[in-house]
Amino acid sequence: MDKSVYVAMTGASATLKAQASVSHNLANANTVGFQATLNGTRAAPVEGPGLASRVAASHETLGVSARAGAIQQTGDALDVALDADRWLAVQAPGGDIAYTRSGDLQLSPNGILTTSAGLPVLGANGQPVAIPPHDSLHIGGDGTISIVPQGEPPANVAEAGRLQVVAAATRDLQRGGDGLMRAPDGAPPPAPAAGKVLTSGAVEGSNVDGTSMLVQMIQLSRQFEMQVRVLQSGEENARAATSLMSSR
Repeated sequence: MDKSVYVAMTGASATLKAQASVSHNLANANTVGFQATLNGTRAAPVEGPGLASRVAASHETLGVSARAGAIQQTGDALDVALDADRWLAVQAPGGDIAYTRSGDLQLSPNGILTTSAGLPVLGANGQPVAIPPHDSLHIGGDGTISIVPQGEPPANVAEAGRLQVVAAATRDLQRGGDGLMRAPDGAPPPAPAAGKVLTSGAVEGSNVDGTSMLVQMIQLSRQFEMQVRVLQSGEENARAATSLMSSR
């Protein structure tokens, strides 16, 4: 009987972790460039002395969904929608280089190009992109930033830098606790992407399917209830067995 209780307990624990991950996906259903976390449960044999007869349920994060989000036209000169398998390099809070598909860019008061979360966007030279005062700005398909300097005629177009965009499949990167993607430990950094890498004046929406996530939440809730019932049944059986033994 303790085997069934142990399996139900580990199953309930794995279900709670899956629910937390699905809730996080739902919370980011409207976040620009967000990619849903994929979850799963596997049978994990319990190691240790004795017979190998115990198997636990273990929750696992299977990676990040590579499905493309819907492209939303905004007309904002600072918005960019990255092409498939293209990532924008940013400076993470710890100072290291990380990658994101969040293309709703902004300009800080001192002219530094940042993500909506305030992370500095890196240029092709590896330094944060600084844009001087200007009357107009355009980001080309290859990531080149062109401006008309403030007070200059429209024909005087100058290059203010180029976004650092890298090429990497989603499966080749790992998402950290800060939501940013990075190359796995020991792996070389992604190579710079060439040619057209983005569409300006647009952003990529979240690839979270809200309806699917809600269905998963209901399924996980029912699954958790069934596992709790197994635990309760085990407790009731144990009490009945104890009562039977004490009455003899």
